[in-house]
Amino acid sequence: MEMKEFAIKVQKTVQEILGAKYEVKLQEVQKNNGVFLTGLVILRERRNVSPTIYLQAFWEAYEEGVTFAEVIYRILQIYNEDTPKRNVDMAFFREFEKVKDRICYRLIHAKKNESLLEKIPHIPFLDLAICFYYAYEGKTLGNGSILIYNTHMEMWKTNLSELLYYAQNNTPRLFPWECNSMELVIRNLMEERGDSKSLRILEEEEEKQLFDDLPMYIVSNRQKLHGAACMIYPAVFAKLAENFQSNFYIIPSSIHEVILLTDNGTESPSRLQEMIREVNKTQVEPEEVLSDSLYYFDRKENRIKIV
Repeated sequence: MEMKEFAIKVQKTVQEILGAKYEVKLQEVQKNNGVFLTGLVILRERRNVSPTIYLQAFWEAYEEGVTFAEVIYRILQIYNEDTPKRNVDMAFFREFEKVKDRICYRLIHAKKNESLLEKIPHIPFLDLAICFYYAYEGKTLGNGSILIYNTHMEMWKTNLSELLYYAQNNTPRLFPWECNSMELVIRNLMEERGDSKSLRILEEEEEKQLFDDLPMYIVSNRQKLHGAACMIYPAVFAKLAENFQSNFYIIPSSIHEVILLTDNGTESPSRLQEMIREVNKTQVEPEEVLSDSLYYFDRKENRIKIV
């Protein structure tokens, strides 16, 4: 069964189960990098908010043998668990004074998001674009984000410079940056997976060689969410270059983090570029790819450039 046919069947089945007091509809949602996902939206009478339940994973599970009844059961379970118990008053979002302190920025790829960039305020940065969102926080919906469109900017009677001013102050405050060595990240990951013994059985010299070959650092925010934006936090990379006493390559591992590799003169930029392209193609979800480019921070010039 094709995805489109599956989605229509799910929509009709859920509508039949829930009845006339509910509106069940399909919605194409534009994600990062031009990726479109099919979502199921269930709205109950007199309710103004509902989660979007994306159907791709359910379709894949169905194709692999999960029964259609199980799919429907799980969708209804998600709806019941994730739907707010009361309406959400979003009237505050019309007033700039009430939203300005939570306006933030993130980085996306410019070329892969051309159609989206026509609709949203943004600032070019290398082969990327700085775009803006409202960092929502509330008891009813939890934490989330609302992408800021040109129509929002017009409603608020604001401009690009003002959005950038608030985002530069708010983003580092709400999403503080952190830098961890690749060694620490690997150790923590293995401990989380209960595999810390694998490192312990290495001979000391082997272990030292392993991490000497990885003079890498991972930069993100504490929430690990759109952490690649730390690239444009004021003075962060200048501070890190001072600590390293070195220039460094910047590997865009995803929209959520970047990897820094200190430049000791032995790395081949072409090898790193090929690695980035291969990892993006095989290991990173399409909507989470930041760029296929390799970047470089020059501490004398105090700027990031594309290699």
